[in-house]
Amino acid sequence: MNNIIELAKKWVGSDTAFQLDEKYYCATRDIFQSRLDSLVNFLLNNSEIPENDIYILSAIAGEIGNNSFDHNLGNWPDIIGIFFGFEIDGKKLTIVLADRGQGILKTLKRVKPELKNDEDALATAFNEKISGRAPESRGNGLKFVKESVKQTKSHLVFVSGSAKAELNNEMEISESEKINGCLAIISN
Repeated sequence: MNNIIELAKKWVGSDTAFQLDEKYYCATRDIFQSRLDSLVNFLLNNSEIPENDIYILSAIAGEIGNNSFDHNLGNWPDIIGIFFGFEIDGKKLTIVLADRGQGILKTLKRVKPELKNDEDALATAFNEKISGRAPESRGNGLKFVKESVKQTKSHLVFVSGSAKAELNNEMEISESEKINGCLAIISN
């Protein structure tokens, strides 16, 4: 299981971009959505995870993956697209998503310039109704993710820049090794 996590960390942690294996790389949103739909179908037919949790975990992954495309549109620093991988062992599912995009701080600083660092940006993203796509009326996505993680008693590690948010029943934000873009590890 650590292989997909380590590969994603290497991809977003590298100063120079490298091409991913096609089974983990989603160059466009439609490829990501197709693979996410395939994951749901696979889990419904081949796992012991409760059906309701499958749909909620899929929605969490969908929100995070779609954010990568929405908030980096036209602004990808190097490689367009996202890393998307998963592994299942009985009732234990791990989903890994990553992008080499701008990160939460740069995205939110456009609408909230007083943000000082990556930790402030993560706290804002998960707790406030705010969107880096203002003036669009959006900004509930990561709050939905936070509540859904609690509901399914899942665990989420979300890294952006040099900050990490760990969510389960509570949320803790701390410093982390710097990455390019965002990395999310969802486990149930």
